[in-house]
Formats: sequence, structure tokens, C-alpha cells
Amino acid sequence: MNELIKLYQRIVQRVNINLRELKFDISPYAQHLIAIDQMKNFYAFYGITMDHPLDLHFEHSALAGSYFLGKCKVSNSILYKSDIRGDELKRKGHVFQSNGFSITLGKDELIDIHDSALIKTLVHNYSHDLETPDRFFIKDTLSMDYANIHGAPSDGCFLGPFATVDLTTMRDCAIGSYSYIQAVEISHLNIDPGTIWLHSPGKFNFLYKYPKDQLEEYITLSSDKVPLGKLIDFIDDREEKFQRVFDFVNLEEMDIVPKTSSLDRYAVILPNFKIAENVLISQRAYIENSSLGKGANAQENCFIVNSTLHGYNVSAHGSKILETDLQKGVFTGFNSFVLGKPQARINVGEESIIMPHTIIDCDKPLNIPANHIVWGLIKNSKDLESNSLSLEQLAAHRGPLTKGRMHFEGSGAALVKAMKDRIHHILEVNGAFYDNGENNGHAQRNQKLSLNTIQPFQFGESMGMYPNIRILP
Repeated sequence: MNELIKLYQRIVQRVNINLRELKFDISPYAQHLIAIDQMKNFYAFYGITMDHPLDLHFEHSALAGSYFLGKCKVSNSILYKSDIRGDELKRKGHVFQSNGFSITLGKDELIDIHDSALIKTLVHNYSHDLETPDRFFIKDTLSMDYANIHGAPSDGCFLGPFATVDLTTMRDCAIGSYSYIQAVEISHLNIDPGTIWLHSPGKFNFLYKYPKDQLEEYITLSSDKVPLGKLIDFIDDREEKFQRVFDFVNLEEMDIVPKTSSLDRYAVILPNFKIAENVLISQRAYIENSSLGKGANAQENCFIVNSTLHGYNVSAHGSKILETDLQKGVFTGFNSFVLGKPQARINVGEESIIMPHTIIDCDKPLNIPANHIVWGLIKNSKDLESNSLSLEQLAAHRGPLTKGRMHFEGSGAALVKAMKDRIHHILEVNGAFYDNGENNGHAQRNQKLSLNTIQPFQFGESMGMYPNIRILP
């Protein structure tokens, strides 16, 4: 156990050194973040398929409850119930194109995590960093509960609970709770909680900030930096439902899953569940009394309860959808909270976009029209008016625009195109368009996934740590 404590202290010190110019001390956040004495109680697990390169290297690390897929090296790090997804790693010989540059990779891309602590964090490798196209690095970084590091190399950073950094290289930054950042590259920034910022230099800049007092209803930190609020309560209320899928080595197969769809072994599926063709349900997803139409997906840490997804829906990492009907082609962004109620269902029209980190929490029925984009905090139809635009209106706009607490500059058409292209890419790689052997993706490939476990040391100075090990084909 002493080795684990010393490692944690070292990580905290290294992150603090990187954030010294911001005068940001992560020590209070780290104090109650994990129960050190529980780290020995959880196995780590990894997936093997014919479609993903297998090369896992674990060195002087603790990996309790974490999942790995693809090429990954973890050294001097603590990962607790984190998902490290390498299913879109670039391969040797791949020509990486970005910003007018073409780079041919001389070796396979690797996820490289060292001197970091990632707690219940999703890491997805879809990196666009021009300087390191073959190495997706996370170093000297502390990430709190339910954050997303999505294609975002990180050096010397802190992420608060439910924060997301997406397709953005970040160095020496502190990202506040429930903030979403997609800005290509950032450094030496202290981002306020509840900041939604999408920036493409020379094209567009979208900025929204939650009212502090209203955001605290959903996520805040106690005086000793423990996450509190509706988002945490919602997950905690369903945590026991996940226990069974981790307690049993073998679970009965579900014969209602079509041959072209994939249901992960570590997803929770509860009664009255319906799934159509080409559907992907990822690990740690939670589906209850809901149906997913053709080509829909529920990504990691999604919750879909008493809802209908009519097809080709993207439910991005951490999104939560309750008592809601999503018509075809609706996109629900990272960590969004769409909270309908039995007497106040939410309907979202075809091809509409719910921006990342949007909260829709209504006590009366709400209808979001087709082909609209919505953002921010929406509690009624008046809020919807202040926090939405038709995609046609946005695409036609150029220049500055202020609506409610949202400020936009640049080309609306560029933002709409970027969102639409991203949604199409997600559907494509997830196998939504699979047909007679063509256009296969994760929904089809993951059917061949096999899972294996690794155990930590159970006693002695290294209790809770994992043996140094390299796993190759």
C-alpha cells in the first residue's frame, strides 16, 4: 500500500508543478478522490479483437476497474474505473491530413499515459495533434469523475468532474466542472465551470457560460471538493445495477440482439429493451425500458431510460436521456442531461443537434423542432427560444451573434458543416450504415471481442498496484 500512496503523492506534485503559473493547487481535489484501501478490490480488463492492434504495457501503475482496447502504455499512473479506448488508433502507413499538411505515419499510434491519475474518465484516442500523430499522450494530468479526454493530448492538466476536452491539445490548463472545450490547442488557461467553448481559428467561435448558481443544482463541489448535485445523484441511484455485470464472469447471452448489432458485455440492460440492426451499445452504457432504432448508438457512460431513439441517433459519451423521444438523426452531445418526466416528455425533431453539455430539465412537455441546434440550460419553452436556432438560420449567419448567454462569431455555415461531418463520421465508424458486408464498423467488429482480466497485488508494500506486464499478440 505504501507504493500506491507514494505514487499518488508523486502524481499530485507533478500536476501542481505544471499548474504553478495558474496558482492552481489540485491537492484539495485529490484528497478524497479515491479510496486508496479499495484499489486492491477491482480487477482491470482488456479487449482483444482481430481489428485492433494488441500491445498493452503496464509499469508501476494501479488500474482498478479500468478497461483497455488497442495499443496502450501506462506507467507511474493511477487509473480507477476509467475506459481507455484505442479503437480508432492510426496505423503505420496511414496518411494523416490536417490543416493542409500530409503526414505518413512510420509506426502505429500509441496511447501513452504516464504520471497521471484518471478517475472514472473516458479516454478516446481520436487525436488530431499534428506534432505527435503517432503518440496520443496524457502526462502529469489529474482527471475527476466522468470527465472525457476525447482525442485530446494532455500535458500538465486538471479536469474537474464531467469536464470534456475534445479534439484539443492542452498544456498546463485547469478545466472546470462540466466545461466542454473544443479549440484545437490551448495552454495556461483556467477555464471556469460550465464553460462551453468551440473554436476553430479563422472559421467560428461559439461560447456559452452557465449561470453559476443554476449550474450548482446539477454539479458543484463541496467544501472538501467532493462532487455533488443532480448529475452525481442520478448516477449514484443506478450504480448498484452495474454490480452484477462485474461480479459474474459469464452472463447469459441476449437473443434479441440482431446479428449486425453489438451489445457490450459490461453494459446494463433492463426490461422492455428493443434494439434494431446496426446498433452499438458500449461498455458502461445503461439502457432501461427503451428502444434503439436502426443505426443508433449509446456510447460509454450513456444512460437511456424510458426513451425511444428512432434511428441513426448518436448518444455521445456520458449523455443521459430520460422520458424522451429522439426522432431520426438526432445528436445528443457529450455529458448532456435530457431530463424529461412521465408527465413532461421531451420530443426532439429529426436531425436536430443537442450541443455537448446541454441540460434540458422540464416540468412540462417540450417539443424541439426538427433541424434545430440547442445549447445551455433549458427548463421551459421560453428558455428553448433563448437557447436554440434553426440550422438553416445558423448556416446563413456570418459575423457576431448574441442570443441569451451564447456569443458566436464567424461563419455559421462552417459550424453547421463541422457538426454534420462529425455526426456522419461517428455513425460511419460505429457501423450504422452497414449493409450486406459493406461499411462495417464497431457494431459489427465488436461482436468478435474477447475480454480478459488482470489482478492487482493483494498484500504487501505493493498492495493495490499491478504487476509490470506487457501483453502482445
